Amino acid sequence: MKAAGVALLRLFHIQGSTIMASDAWEKQKEALGGFIRAQRKLASLSLRQLSEMTDVSNAYLSQIERGLHEPSIRVLRSVAAALGISAETLLEHAGLLDEEDGAGRHSSTEDAIRSDPNLTDDEKTALLSVYRSYTSGRT
Repeated sequence: MKAAGVALLRLFHIQGSTIMASDAWEKQKEALGGFIRAQRKLASLSLRQLSEMTDVSNAYLSQIERGLHEPSIRVLRSVAAALGISAETLLEHAGLLDEEDGAGRHSSTEDAIRSDPNLTDDEKTALLSVYRSYTSGRT
């Protein structure tokens, strides 16, 4: 999570302007929200179900998905756990964690399937199901 702060500082330093940095941050919040929404739908969860799993109100989750609020680390961790993905994956897809910041972390097969833009949601669901059937029970 410390790396995310470093990435944000880089963003402000690179942009050099509060307005430009603010615009970039708004786009990143929207990207994060869109990714969370896509993962929630891929998991076939309603906002209400995700809310119950995360102990975060469904109204607040909806606002996060629409890019209206900046979620805390606690909320990100809770959402990531409920969706079966890492918090780092959420940050990477929002553009808040550089590849070099996550260099020590190897992407899992499930992360690769979820993030593949060439697959439809139904194809992702099928591949995840098959993959999990082969790997369940292994350590």
